[in-house]
Amino acid sequence: MTQAERQIFLIQKLLDEAPQYHNLLIPHDTAGQKKLLRSLMNVRPPRPMEDDFLMVQDAYLQEETSRKGVTDIADLTPVEPGIYLWQGDITTLKCGAIVNAANSGMTGCYVPCHGCIDNAIHTFSGVQLRLACEELMEKQGHEEPTGQAKLTPAYNLPCDYVLHTVGPIIYGRVTQKDRELLASCYCSCLELAQRNKIKSVAFCCISTGEFHFPNDEAAKIAVDTVRQYKGDTEVIFNVFKDVDNQIYRGLLG
Repeated sequence: MTQAERQIFLIQKLLDEAPQYHNLLIPHDTAGQKKLLRSLMNVRPPRPMEDDFLMVQDAYLQEETSRKGVTDIADLTPVEPGIYLWQGDITTLKCGAIVNAANSGMTGCYVPCHGCIDNAIHTFSGVQLRLACEELMEKQGHEEPTGQAKLTPAYNLPCDYVLHTVGPIIYGRVTQKDRELLASCYCSCLELAQRNKIKSVAFCCISTGEFHFPNDEAAKIAVDTVRQYKGDTEVIFNVFKDVDNQIYRGLLG
């Protein structure tokens, strides 16, 4: 099955399981098909899926990631002992675990093709991730508190695991409690990684963007906390925007 054939197969399967979308027409162009497939995956509730879908989905997502290009931590140069800075798409990073800036529901972003990291990680990991997160939340019985972390497999991502953490949302000025909660996100992820013998962790810029934590202050908290608590875990600070790259380069010297 070619990648184009996989794409149509997956779209059709997702349309078939959702009667409300039966009248949707599949676009003829590749870009339109990719957008529709991602949208259908984004809005799909957490539930099991047939094995034939999962087999084709896994092959499709792994090929998509391969085409984007995978970066291995082994090929990076540390900026200081045990700490790396890397600018790029975190879903293409091969390491022990990547950190997802999740919301308190913990089952991903349901907005079709939204630009947040939560949406990207769930999209390229596959539908298995949302179900795994839902099972964790059902067992927990309540929303995820800010500053803690959960661990799941990474499924179709090149990393081994995903660490999900909920950062503080800033509504006005940043309070000391906000700072403590953000530091707790980094500590919780590192502690969970160490308990599970995960040798490397890639942190995104937690709580910036949609959660409105000022980028420069968030970065300083991230660097200070990691330097203090990282132990023998290798840490990658993953940035996507140029402004964050400049901020982290200044902090890491």
